Amino acid sequence: MESRGQAVEGPHIIVSLAMQTPIGFLGFGEAGFHLARGLRGAGAPPLVAFDIKAPHGTEDERIRTRAAETGTRLVETPRALAQHGRVILSVVTAASAHDAAKSVTTDLTADHFYVDLNSVSPATKQQVAAVIGGGAGRFVEGAIMAPVAGADHQVPILLNGAWASELGDVLSPYRMRLEIMDGPTGAAAVVKMCRSIVIKGLEALMLECALAAGEYGASDRVYDSLAETYPGLDWRKTARYMIARVLEHGERRAHEMEEVAHMLRAAGIEPLMAEATARVQNWEATLRNEGRLSGPRPETVERLLKLLVDPRVERVFEGTPAPRARTASAPTRA
Repeated sequence: MESRGQAVEGPHIIVSLAMQTPIGFLGFGEAGFHLARGLRGAGAPPLVAFDIKAPHGTEDERIRTRAAETGTRLVETPRALAQHGRVILSVVTAASAHDAAKSVTTDLTADHFYVDLNSVSPATKQQVAAVIGGGAGRFVEGAIMAPVAGADHQVPILLNGAWASELGDVLSPYRMRLEIMDGPTGAAAVVKMCRSIVIKGLEALMLECALAAGEYGASDRVYDSLAETYPGLDWRKTARYMIARVLEHGERRAHEMEEVAHMLRAAGIEPLMAEATARVQNWEATLRNEGRLSGPRPETVERLLKLLVDPRVERVFEGTPAPRARTASAPTRA
Protein backbone atom coordinates (compact mmCIF):
# COMPACT_ATOMS: atom_id res chain seq x y z
CA MET A 1 0.00 0.00 0.00
CA GLU A 2 1.39 3.34 -1.06
CA SER A 3 1.29 6.30 1.28
CA ARG A 4 0.36 9.94 0.99
CA GLY A 5 1.00 11.66 -2.33
CA GLN A 6 1.19 8.49 -4.46
CA ALA A 7 -1.53 6.68 -6.36
CA VAL A 8 -2.50 3.25 -5.15
CA GLU A 9 -2.92 0.76 -7.97
CA GLY A 10 -3.20 -2.78 -6.78
CA PRO A 11 -1.89 -5.64 -8.90
CA HIS A 12 -4.25 -7.28 -11.33
CA ILE A 13 -5.36 -10.16 -9.16
CA ILE A 14 -7.98 -12.72 -10.09
CA VAL A 15 -9.82 -13.55 -6.90
CA SER A 16 -12.64 -15.99 -6.40
CA LEU A 17 -16.00 -14.35 -5.86
CA ALA A 18 -16.21 -15.95 -2.44
CA MET A 19 -13.14 -14.01 -1.29
CA GLN A 20 -14.22 -10.62 -2.64
CA THR A 21 -15.86 -8.05 -0.38
CA PRO A 22 -19.37 -7.20 -1.61
CA ILE A 23 -19.84 -3.54 -2.53
CA GLY A 24 -23.03 -1.54 -2.13
CA PHE A 25 -24.06 1.94 -3.27
CA LEU A 26 -26.09 4.31 -1.16
CA GLY A 27 -27.49 6.40 -4.00
CA PHE A 28 -27.34 5.34 -7.64
CA GLY A 29 -27.18 8.50 -9.72
CA GLU A 30 -24.44 9.45 -12.17
CA ALA A 31 -21.50 8.79 -9.84
CA GLY A 32 -22.87 5.48 -8.58
CA PHE A 33 -23.63 4.26 -12.09
CA HIS A 34 -20.18 5.02 -13.49
CA LEU A 35 -18.34 3.60 -10.48
CA ALA A 36 -20.47 0.46 -10.67
CA ARG A 37 -19.86 0.04 -14.38
CA GLY A 38 -16.12 0.29 -13.90
CA LEU A 39 -16.02 -2.03 -10.92
CA ARG A 40 -18.01 -4.71 -12.69
CA GLY A 41 -15.74 -4.44 -15.71
CA ALA A 42 -12.76 -4.88 -13.39
CA GLY A 43 -14.15 -8.12 -11.98
CA ALA A 44 -16.15 -7.03 -8.93
CA PRO A 45 -18.86 -9.43 -7.79
CA PRO A 46 -22.52 -8.50 -8.33
CA LEU A 47 -23.26 -5.13 -6.73
CA VAL A 48 -26.20 -3.87 -4.69
CA ALA A 49 -27.66 -0.38 -4.38
CA PHE A 50 -30.35 1.56 -2.58
CA ASP A 51 -31.66 4.81 -4.01
CA ILE A 52 -34.48 6.72 -2.37
CA LYS A 53 -35.76 7.72 -5.83
CA ALA A 54 -36.46 4.11 -6.72
CA PRO A 55 -38.90 2.46 -7.04
CA HIS A 56 -41.35 5.30 -6.46
CA GLY A 57 -39.26 8.34 -7.35
CA THR A 58 -39.20 10.44 -10.49
CA GLU A 59 -36.01 8.78 -11.82
CA ASP A 60 -37.16 5.18 -11.27
CA GLU A 61 -36.85 4.09 -14.91
CA ARG A 62 -33.40 5.61 -15.43
CA ILE A 63 -32.08 4.08 -12.20
CA ARG A 64 -33.42 0.65 -13.09
CA THR A 65 -31.95 0.81 -16.59
CA ARG A 66 -28.54 1.69 -15.19
CA ALA A 67 -28.79 -1.02 -12.56
CA ALA A 68 -29.54 -3.62 -15.21
CA GLU A 69 -26.64 -2.42 -17.35
CA THR A 70 -24.15 -2.76 -14.49
CA GLY A 71 -25.51 -5.97 -12.96
CA THR A 72 -26.50 -4.06 -9.83
CA ARG A 73 -29.35 -5.38 -7.70
CA LEU A 74 -31.59 -2.66 -6.31
CA VAL A 75 -32.80 -3.22 -2.76
CA GLU A 76 -35.75 -1.51 -1.11
CA THR A 77 -34.25 -0.33 2.20
CA PRO A 78 -30.94 0.89 3.64
CA ARG A 79 -31.07 -2.11 6.00
CA ALA A 80 -31.12 -4.50 3.04
CA LEU A 81 -28.16 -2.62 1.57
CA ALA A 82 -26.18 -3.17 4.78
CA GLN A 83 -27.13 -6.85 4.80
CA HIS A 84 -25.77 -7.45 1.30
CA GLY A 85 -22.82 -5.03 1.10
CA ARG A 86 -19.73 -4.69 3.28
CA VAL A 87 -18.22 -1.66 1.55
CA ILE A 88 -20.94 1.01 1.40
CA LEU A 89 -20.17 3.86 -1.00
CA SER A 90 -22.32 6.90 -0.27
CA VAL A 91 -22.87 8.86 -3.51
CA VAL A 92 -25.93 11.01 -2.87
CA THR A 93 -26.51 14.75 -3.19
CA ALA A 94 -24.63 17.14 -0.93
CA ALA A 95 -27.86 18.05 0.83
CA SER A 96 -28.59 14.38 1.57
CA ALA A 97 -25.20 13.16 2.83
CA HIS A 98 -25.99 13.46 6.54
CA ASP A 99 -29.46 11.91 6.28
CA ALA A 100 -28.10 9.08 4.13
CA ALA A 101 -25.60 8.16 6.84
CA LYS A 102 -28.33 8.23 9.51
CA SER A 103 -30.49 5.91 7.42
CA VAL A 104 -28.00 3.05 7.55
CA THR A 105 -25.73 3.53 10.57
CA THR A 106 -27.66 1.31 13.01
CA ASP A 107 -27.42 -1.59 10.56
CA LEU A 108 -23.65 -1.40 10.11
CA THR A 109 -21.33 -3.82 11.87
CA ALA A 110 -17.60 -3.78 12.55
CA ASP A 111 -17.19 -5.58 9.21
CA HIS A 112 -18.59 -2.60 7.27
CA PHE A 113 -16.71 0.26 5.65
CA TYR A 114 -18.85 3.37 5.15
CA VAL A 115 -17.21 5.58 2.51
CA ASP A 116 -18.63 9.08 2.12
CA LEU A 117 -17.72 10.20 -1.41
CA ASN A 118 -20.07 13.18 -1.46
CA SER A 119 -19.00 16.72 -2.36
CA VAL A 120 -19.59 18.37 0.99
CA SER A 121 -17.79 20.72 3.37
CA PRO A 122 -15.30 19.51 5.99
CA ALA A 123 -17.90 20.25 8.68
CA THR A 124 -20.47 18.04 6.93
CA LYS A 125 -17.89 15.24 6.62
CA GLN A 126 -17.29 15.52 10.35
CA GLN A 127 -21.02 15.31 11.02
CA VAL A 128 -21.29 12.19 8.85
CA ALA A 129 -18.27 10.67 10.61
CA ALA A 130 -19.93 11.29 13.97
CA VAL A 131 -23.11 9.56 12.80
CA ILE A 132 -21.22 6.49 11.59
CA GLY A 133 -18.95 6.57 14.64
CA GLY A 134 -22.04 6.33 16.84
CA GLY A 135 -22.52 2.82 15.50
CA ALA A 136 -20.17 -0.04 14.72
CA GLY A 137 -19.23 0.84 11.13
CA ARG A 138 -15.79 2.03 10.00
CA PHE A 139 -15.91 5.51 8.47
CA VAL A 140 -13.69 6.53 5.54
CA GLU A 141 -13.75 10.03 4.10
CA GLY A 142 -13.58 10.12 0.32
CA ALA A 143 -13.38 12.81 -2.34
CA ILE A 144 -13.85 12.27 -6.07
CA MET A 145 -11.35 14.57 -7.76
CA ALA A 146 -12.50 14.62 -11.41
CA PRO A 147 -15.63 13.98 -13.51
CA VAL A 148 -16.55 10.34 -13.05
CA ALA A 149 -18.14 9.99 -16.48
CA GLY A 150 -15.58 8.49 -18.84
CA ALA A 151 -13.17 7.48 -16.09
CA ASP A 152 -15.65 5.23 -14.25
CA HIS A 153 -13.99 3.50 -11.25
CA GLN A 154 -10.54 4.83 -12.23
CA VAL A 155 -11.47 8.43 -11.48
CA PRO A 156 -8.95 9.86 -8.97
CA ILE A 157 -10.27 9.47 -5.41
CA LEU A 158 -8.78 10.69 -2.14
CA LEU A 159 -9.34 8.41 0.86
CA ASN A 160 -8.73 9.75 4.35
CA GLY A 161 -8.96 8.44 7.88
CA ALA A 162 -7.92 5.62 10.16
CA TRP A 163 -9.48 2.95 7.95
CA ALA A 164 -8.47 4.41 4.57
CA SER A 165 -5.41 2.22 4.07
CA GLU A 166 -7.30 -0.97 4.91
CA LEU A 167 -10.08 0.00 2.51
CA GLY A 168 -7.45 0.59 -0.18
CA ASP A 169 -6.25 -2.99 0.32
CA VAL A 170 -9.82 -4.30 -0.02
CA LEU A 171 -10.33 -2.41 -3.30
CA SER A 172 -6.85 -3.09 -4.72
CA PRO A 173 -7.89 -5.91 -7.09
CA TYR A 174 -9.91 -3.41 -9.15
CA ARG A 175 -7.00 -1.09 -10.01
CA MET A 176 -8.73 2.04 -8.78
CA ARG A 177 -6.82 5.34 -8.57
CA LEU A 178 -6.85 5.78 -4.82
CA GLU A 179 -4.64 8.21 -2.95
CA ILE A 180 -4.42 7.62 0.79
CA MET A 181 -4.33 10.58 3.15
CA ASP A 182 -3.67 10.59 6.88
CA GLY A 183 -5.31 13.74 8.14
CA PRO A 184 -8.17 14.87 10.33
CA THR A 185 -11.69 14.24 9.07
CA GLY A 186 -12.46 16.87 6.46
CA ALA A 187 -8.93 17.08 5.02
CA ALA A 188 -9.95 15.40 1.77
CA ALA A 189 -13.03 17.62 1.56
CA VAL A 190 -10.87 20.75 1.75
CA VAL A 191 -8.93 19.63 -1.34
CA LYS A 192 -12.16 18.86 -3.19
CA MET A 193 -13.91 22.09 -2.18
CA CYS A 194 -10.97 24.30 -3.17
CA ARG A 195 -10.82 22.56 -6.54
CA SER A 196 -14.55 23.18 -6.99
CA ILE A 197 -14.09 26.91 -6.49
CA VAL A 198 -12.10 26.87 -9.74
CA ILE A 199 -13.93 24.21 -11.76
CA LYS A 200 -17.51 25.23 -10.98
CA GLY A 201 -16.51 28.87 -11.05
CA LEU A 202 -15.08 28.49 -14.57
CA GLU A 203 -18.34 26.91 -15.69
CA ALA A 204 -20.29 29.88 -14.36
CA LEU A 205 -17.89 32.34 -15.98
CA MET A 206 -18.08 30.61 -19.36
CA LEU A 207 -21.88 30.56 -19.22
CA GLU A 208 -22.05 34.30 -18.52
CA CYS A 209 -19.41 35.03 -21.16
CA ALA A 210 -21.23 32.97 -23.79
CA LEU A 211 -24.53 34.68 -23.01
CA ALA A 212 -23.13 38.18 -23.36
CA ALA A 213 -20.93 37.44 -26.38
CA GLY A 214 -23.83 35.78 -28.16
CA GLU A 215 -26.27 38.61 -27.48
CA TYR A 216 -23.83 41.24 -28.73
CA GLY A 217 -22.64 39.22 -31.72
CA ALA A 218 -19.09 39.12 -30.38
CA SER A 219 -18.56 35.35 -29.91
CA ASP A 220 -15.93 34.81 -32.62
CA ARG A 221 -13.73 37.69 -31.53
CA VAL A 222 -14.06 36.79 -27.85
CA TYR A 223 -13.07 33.15 -28.35
CA ASP A 224 -10.25 34.10 -30.71
CA SER A 225 -8.89 36.53 -28.13
CA LEU A 226 -9.06 33.91 -25.37
CA ALA A 227 -7.23 31.43 -27.61
CA GLU A 228 -4.46 33.97 -28.21
CA THR A 229 -4.04 34.57 -24.49
CA TYR A 230 -4.33 30.88 -23.54
CA PRO A 231 -3.14 28.96 -26.63
CA GLY A 232 -3.72 25.25 -26.97
CA LEU A 233 -7.28 25.34 -25.68
CA ASP A 234 -10.34 25.26 -27.94
CA TRP A 235 -12.44 27.85 -26.13
CA ARG A 236 -15.57 27.29 -28.20
CA LYS A 237 -15.48 23.58 -27.40
CA THR A 238 -14.59 24.26 -23.77
CA ALA A 239 -17.47 26.72 -23.38
CA ARG A 240 -19.96 24.27 -24.84
CA TYR A 241 -18.73 21.44 -22.60
CA MET A 242 -18.86 23.56 -19.45
CA ILE A 243 -22.32 24.96 -20.23
CA ALA A 244 -23.57 21.44 -20.92
CA ARG A 245 -22.38 20.42 -17.44
CA VAL A 246 -24.30 23.35 -15.94
CA LEU A 247 -27.38 22.32 -17.93
CA GLU A 248 -27.27 18.71 -16.73
CA HIS A 249 -25.95 19.06 -13.17
CA GLY A 250 -26.60 22.67 -12.15
CA GLU A 251 -28.75 21.98 -9.11
CA ARG A 252 -26.29 19.46 -7.67
CA ARG A 253 -23.40 21.82 -8.36
CA ALA A 254 -25.27 24.68 -6.66
CA HIS A 255 -25.62 22.55 -3.51
CA GLU A 256 -21.91 21.76 -3.68
CA MET A 257 -20.99 25.45 -3.97
CA GLU A 258 -23.15 26.19 -0.94
CA GLU A 259 -21.01 23.64 0.92
CA VAL A 260 -17.93 25.48 -0.36
CA ALA A 261 -19.39 28.71 1.03
CA HIS A 262 -19.86 27.05 4.43
CA MET A 263 -16.21 25.97 4.37
CA LEU A 264 -15.01 29.46 3.50
CA ARG A 265 -17.08 31.12 6.22
CA ALA A 266 -15.71 28.65 8.76
CA ALA A 267 -12.23 29.86 7.79
CA GLY A 268 -13.20 33.52 8.11
CA ILE A 269 -13.32 34.06 4.32
CA GLU A 270 -16.26 35.81 2.68
CA PRO A 271 -17.52 33.45 -0.07
CA LEU A 272 -18.14 36.06 -2.76
CA MET A 273 -17.26 33.88 -5.75
CA ALA A 274 -18.68 30.69 -4.30
CA GLU A 275 -22.08 32.25 -3.67
CA ALA A 276 -22.16 33.86 -7.11
CA THR A 277 -21.25 30.54 -8.70
CA ALA A 278 -24.05 28.81 -6.77
CA ARG A 279 -26.55 31.34 -8.13
CA VAL A 280 -25.46 30.73 -11.71
CA GLN A 281 -25.44 26.96 -11.29
CA ASN A 282 -28.94 27.03 -9.83
CA TRP A 283 -30.39 28.49 -13.03
CA GLU A 284 -33.41 26.15 -13.10
CA ALA A 285 -34.77 27.33 -9.75
CA THR A 286 -34.27 30.94 -10.84
CA LEU A 287 -36.16 30.50 -14.10
CA ARG A 288 -39.02 28.64 -12.45
CA ASN A 289 -39.24 31.21 -9.67
CA GLU A 290 -39.50 33.99 -12.26
CA GLY A 291 -42.11 32.11 -14.28
CA ARG A 292 -39.83 31.80 -17.31
CA LEU A 293 -39.74 27.99 -17.16
CA SER A 294 -42.84 25.97 -16.34
CA GLY A 295 -42.40 22.79 -18.37
CA PRO A 296 -39.55 20.32 -18.76
CA ARG A 297 -35.95 21.42 -18.51
CA PRO A 298 -34.29 22.47 -21.79
CA GLU A 299 -32.56 19.60 -23.55
CA THR A 300 -29.84 21.52 -25.40
CA VAL A 301 -27.23 24.16 -24.65
CA GLU A 302 -28.81 26.44 -27.26
CA ARG A 303 -32.20 26.23 -25.59
CA LEU A 304 -30.68 26.97 -22.20
CA LEU A 305 -28.86 30.04 -23.49
CA LYS A 306 -32.06 31.31 -25.08
CA LEU A 307 -33.97 30.86 -21.84
CA LEU A 308 -31.37 32.66 -19.76
CA VAL A 309 -31.63 35.88 -21.77
CA ASP A 310 -34.44 37.90 -20.23
CA PRO A 311 -36.89 38.78 -23.05
CA ARG A 312 -38.43 41.53 -20.92
CA VAL A 313 -35.39 43.78 -21.33
CA GLU A 314 -35.86 46.46 -23.99
CA ARG A 315 -33.25 46.55 -26.78
CA VAL A 316 -31.87 49.83 -28.08
CA PHE A 317 -31.85 48.56 -31.64
CA GLU A 318 -32.29 45.23 -33.37
CA GLY A 319 -29.67 42.65 -32.50
CA THR A 320 -28.14 44.57 -29.59
CA PRO A 321 -29.31 44.63 -25.97
CA ALA A 322 -29.74 47.88 -24.13
CA PRO A 323 -26.39 48.86 -22.52
CA ARG A 324 -27.72 49.01 -19.01
CA ALA A 325 -27.17 46.85 -15.97
CA ARG A 326 -29.62 44.10 -15.16
CA THR A 327 -29.88 42.62 -11.72
CA ALA A 328 -30.80 38.96 -11.68
CA SER A 329 -33.09 37.90 -8.88
CA ALA A 330 -31.59 35.51 -6.37
CA PRO A 331 -32.49 31.90 -7.08
CA THR A 332 -34.59 29.93 -4.68
CA ARG A 333 -34.77 26.23 -4.18
CA ALA A 334 -37.38 24.60 -6.35
